[in-house]
Amino acid sequence: MEDKPINILQTVGLSRHYGGVIALSDVEMNIHPGQISSLIGPNGAGKTTLFNCVTGLDRPTYGATFFLGKRITGFRPDQVTQLGIARTFQNIRLFTELTVLDNVKIGRHPRTSSTLVGAVFHTPRQKREEQQITEYAMEMLRFVGLEEISNQTAGNLSYGDQRRVEIARALATKPLLILLDEPAAGMNPHETQQLISLIYTIRDQGISVLLIEHDMKLVMQISDWVTVLDHGEKICDGEPEVVQNDERVIAAYLGTSDDA
Repeated sequence: MEDKPINILQTVGLSRHYGGVIALSDVEMNIHPGQISSLIGPNGAGKTTLFNCVTGLDRPTYGATFFLGKRITGFRPDQVTQLGIARTFQNIRLFTELTVLDNVKIGRHPRTSSTLVGAVFHTPRQKREEQQITEYAMEMLRFVGLEEISNQTAGNLSYGDQRRVEIARALATKPLLILLDEPAAGMNPHETQQLISLIYTIRDQGISVLLIEHDMKLVMQISDWVTVLDHGEKICDGEPEVVQNDERVIAAYLGTSDDA
């Protein structure tokens, strides 16, 4: 019997250059299954670039990414999603003119099997699948606490609720790992506490979580493991108590210029 991979996600020597600019340099990162992990660092550290390389939105210049032991470097975003990695974005990317329910249904479609012919002619199979998509999307909205506003237009929601819709849409892909890019950005303290509870609940459903977050109080409260980037390089990783007392981490956060 084969041993299961220790890491759900692993990057090996991950590097991304844009001309003369080095956004990532030889980053080694290990994310363990069943944990809440955080990726932190000053603005411009390369955090979102790493997310983009992992999820297929960008291709690394060097290095590789492995998901459950499988090399996924160069996979398209839809292929990465089908394998079991979902993500949200730093800038919310909802279809603001559609309903909350329709936004979440879109997230479910990568897991469907209807053909173009079925979609055009509304075959019985396609109709059954559409009903299943609707039911699953409603289940995800119940999970994030937004079932009662499923028919509202997404663009009319509060910032915090829009974040929840985006998380529900990501969960609709049925991921094994969800990447959250600054999920608490723009939230008030009450919304942040609701988000923390939701992240714990996601983890308790067996979904591993990796988040980029600038709210250090939130990071230190919920993280099992923290990886720190600075100027594209990993400078530290470990349990929160170790990371927050590391001299390199403290130096990186003092007098550093802003970015994203």
